[in-house]
Amino acid sequence: MFNVNARLKHKPIYFVLVGFILLLSGAGTAAAQSLDIPSKYWGISFGNSSEFTGLRFNFRDSGVVRITGVNITFWQPRKVEEDDSIVTGLSLGVVPMAGYLRGVQIGLLGVGGTKSVVGISGGLLGAGSGGDMIGINFGGLGAGAGENMTGINIGGLGVGAGNNITGINIGGLGAGAGENMAGLNIGGLGVGAGGSLTGINIGGVGVGAGERLVGISLGGVGVGAKKIRGVTIAGIGVGGQDVGGLTIAGFAAGGSRLTGLTIGGFAVGGRELTGAHFAGAWIKVVEDGRLLGVAASPFNQIQGTVTGLSIGIVNYARRIEKGLQIGLINIVRENKRGLRVLPVFNADFR
Repeated sequence: MFNVNARLKHKPIYFVLVGFILLLSGAGTAAAQSLDIPSKYWGISFGNSSEFTGLRFNFRDSGVVRITGVNITFWQPRKVEEDDSIVTGLSLGVVPMAGYLRGVQIGLLGVGGTKSVVGISGGLLGAGSGGDMIGINFGGLGAGAGENMTGINIGGLGVGAGNNITGINIGGLGAGAGENMAGLNIGGLGVGAGGSLTGINIGGVGVGAGERLVGISLGGVGVGAKKIRGVTIAGIGVGGQDVGGLTIAGFAAGGSRLTGLTIGGFAVGGRELTGAHFAGAWIKVVEDGRLLGVAASPFNQIQGTVTGLSIGIVNYARRIEKGLQIGLINIVRENKRGLRVLPVFNADFR
């Protein structure tokens, strides 16, 4: 006989089955249709409910306005580029997406917000936003934002933003920002910013900025920026128009202006050298340049003025003003005849 109690006992199961049937049957239509229990606006929803709070299941969103709670979807919305929907809470699925994502978003393939993503976001392939990304963001291949990224951002291949990136940023191959980048920035191959790069910057091959580089910067091959300040270390070279602080290069360091302490495995060069500068083979100041401080290397070639101390095996200077050369051979081009080339030391004998 038909058991009424058994029927009532398993009624929730019937709701689930019916809900999923409606969900699948409505997957191909754009109109909002859903089975909502106990209310159209809250509780449990199966299908394309447009405004709902609670636990919601849908295959593919279309025309959604606002969802709050746990939202489980199985594919991206139909009109992604025009999506102004707001989803707040926990979003799960193959590709959880919305105009504005708030909360925790986890996607089997990826996570995306056309306008912004805020909270904790993770996707096997990637996590991204057409606008801003704020919070903790992880993408198996990459994490990126069309505008700004703030927080902890990790991409298996890379991390990038069209404007600014702030926080802890780690890219398997690289990390970069179209404008400014600040915080702890690590790129397997490189770290770069079109504007300023500030903080601790580590690039397996290189670190670079279009304008300012400030902080601690480590580049496996090179580090470069228009203006550099802080501790800068590169396996091969460091270069910029204005380089200051502690600068160490495995091969060479150069800039129009070098200030602070500079160490080059082979060479150091520039137009104006202020501070203490050491090289394994050669220090050069270009014509009409100036050494203000100390230069020490086997060959010091100061084609301008020495104001300070030049120490080497061979010291060359066009002129000396309040300075001194110490070495095996000391040459001052503008000294009086007979005093232009001297052993041990040379000074201003004009």
